[in-house]
Amino acid sequence: MTVTPASSTTPGATAQPDAMKQLSGNFSTFLTLLTTQLKNQDPTSPMDSNQFTQQLVMYSQVEQQITSNDNLKTLIAQGTSNAATMAAGYLGKKVSVTTGNASLTGGAANWTYNLSGNSANTLLSVVNASGKTVFSTAGQTTTGNSTFTWDGKDNNGNQLPDGTYKLMVTAADSAGNEIKSSVASAGTVAQIDMTVSPPKLVVGSMEVDLSDIAAVAN
Repeated sequence: MTVTPASSTTPGATAQPDAMKQLSGNFSTFLTLLTTQLKNQDPTSPMDSNQFTQQLVMYSQVEQQITSNDNLKTLIAQGTSNAATMAAGYLGKKVSVTTGNASLTGGAANWTYNLSGNSANTLLSVVNASGKTVFSTAGQTTTGNSTFTWDGKDNNGNQLPDGTYKLMVTAADSAGNEIKSSVASAGTVAQIDMTVSPPKLVVGSMEVDLSDIAAVAN
């Protein structure tokens, strides 16, 4: 069981100037210019104080926005850290995934599918990561749970590479009405991929989002 460490540079992060320092410098310059203007203004035609007030308010709003952005970055960093800690807790656990995806590992992938009613015909289709159907066969027609194990070969008998594959179930009754179905797979979390945000669980050769986990067992 391993944890893939995150890169030392946060993804998407770029070197940014210190906005608060820039604002402080600009504000100091503004005050210097304002003082100079006040000293040299024409007494018979004094400068409009409303204009200065509006500019001061603008600086205050910019300062508040910068502070809000800094606080938001802190919250995001805390959330990422919490997600990493939560993901690490899944190491070695057996999880149930409800996206329909399963890991083809060593020439075997396993699914459980459920039919909400008896069907006249059921079609099972295995789809690769590109969305192409690589294998299809008839499935069970009775209500309830059924299991399906795929040996990783396409309909021409060619062995396909290990990876993530999705099982799609199409079922209909004798009148042609659709029978609702659901698909799940299970596997043990062997790694945590910390190079992405939020972290992903690695089950076999498949990466899984935390939100896609339906159940956890020791």
